[in-house]
This record gives sequence, structure tokens and C-alpha cells, in this order.
Amino acid sequence: MVHLDFPSRGSLCSERPELSLPNHPPQNLTVATTGASGALFLKQFLLAVEPDERVQTVNFIASDSALRVMAEELGLRGRANLVRRILGRVSRKIQQQSNDDIGANIASGSYPADAMVVLPCSVGTLARIANGIASHLIERAADVCLKEKRPLVLCVRETPLNKIHLRNLYRAADAGATIFPVIPAFYFRPPSLDAMAREFAYRVLAHIGLPQPGAFRWKG
Repeated sequence: MVHLDFPSRGSLCSERPELSLPNHPPQNLTVATTGASGALFLKQFLLAVEPDERVQTVNFIASDSALRVMAEELGLRGRANLVRRILGRVSRKIQQQSNDDIGANIASGSYPADAMVVLPCSVGTLARIANGIASHLIERAADVCLKEKRPLVLCVRETPLNKIHLRNLYRAADAGATIFPVIPAFYFRPPSLDAMAREFAYRVLAHIGLPQPGAFRWKG
């Protein structure tokens, strides 16, 4: 019999903490991208957030590994003007942060971030978040969301999953994160990869209180 060493019913960690949801659509978002494949999903997420008037500020962090992925998948090389090159235009709200800047605004619980999305989230980043290892800004900002009971969405991208991954998924969820795997929908018959990634981004945005008017809705 395989044992995953999950907490028992009587464990101190067996109850999911109540999230402190904002009483308004999120106005201040933290968006991070890491070294998992799926940069197109991040691009479509930022393209949706940029024109959304409900969102006032987006703090964006890309890990070094994410830069390698974006170079391979989006043809974007280097960190300079990264947001402009992802969007194809200058952003009015998305502010790029250095993952090495552990003293950035979003590293503090006093900074009023409403929610955080990690898209895509590598299993290495998942492991550090799940185990409280906050040596870089992405993990520290996620740790702040958990301790302040703010929404944290981890769009994990990995397959197959080993027992270490499964334990870390459980630990992150048990601490208050939402595990939102990068699993796109096919029932709306997306005509392109962009459309498929865009619909997934819309689902993530709806989950944090920012439903998009162009999202597909199943009518049965």
C-alpha cells in the first residue's frame, strides 16, 4: 500500500484556512511566471488584464528559468522591456519586479495586494512555496499571500506527478493556495493555440473575481 503521509483528520494542518477575500474585484494583482512550459498562457493572461479597468496595478515577476522558457516558446530573449515585448505595446499598469529584490513592495504584508497568480508554476516553485522557502521574491510574495490569507493561485504545469509533487500540492492547498493546473478546455473547440490559452486565462481571472465578457460559457 502506498502512503502519501498526508495529515490525519486530527492534525493541526487538517483544516484549510479561510481566505481573506477582497470585498471588491481585485484591483492590485501580483503575477509571477516560472520555468514550467506554457508561456503562451501567461501572455494571454497579461493581454486580458491590461485592458481590464477593474485592475489598477499588476506587479509582474519572471524567474530566470521563465526567461529561458519565454525565449524558447515566445521568441523573447532577455529581461529588458519584457512586458512591452509580451504585450506588443507599452503597459499602463503592469510593473516588472526583479525576482532578486526580496525587499520589493509585494514582499511585505502591509502592501495591499489583493491576489497572486503564478502562471505557469513549476514544481520547483511549488515545492518552495509549499515548504516556506522564500529566498526569492516570487516565493516571498506567495508566502505573504498565505500568511495574510489572500488568494494565491498556483497554475502548476507538470506531468507525470511523483509522490513529492503530490505531497507539495497537498501542502500548498492545505496552507490556503488554490491549485489550478494548466489544463485547457477543448469542448469549445478552440480554433487556435491563442484561443485555447486565452480561455484558460479567462477561467483563472474568473476564479479570482474578474470574469471576462468574452469567456465561453457552457449552456448544456
